Amino acid sequence: QVQLVESGGGLVQPGGSLRLSCAASGITFRLYAMDWYRQAPGKQRELVAAITSGGSTNYADSVKGRFTISRDNAKNTVYLQMNTLKLEDTAVYYCNAGLGLREYWGQGTQVTVSS
Repeated sequence: QVQLVESGGGLVQPGGSLRLSCAASGITFRLYAMDWYRQAPGKQRELVAAITSGGSTNYADSVKGRFTISRDNAKNTVYLQMNTLKLEDTAVYYCNAGLGLREYWGQGTQVTVSS
């Protein structure tokens, strides 16, 4: 049974930081590309950051220079370090694992940026 479990969300003030984690089980983690998506109320889900099995990364323009995606294959975990958070970063953040036609999603973790 495949499970992706996100954690680390919460309430933070503008300019603050959070670190999201996504722990995977039931997959050969090191083979999977791992992504972070987010969905704000009334908006479509969007790709925030991606990391390949080889460690190459890609970011949405809106988070470049502020967010960092990383992975620890020994811990089957992918991280999203979020710095200089803005009001518009408020959303539910989802972890995604992909390998060929296989794709799995976590349940999401809420990030709220508010003063």
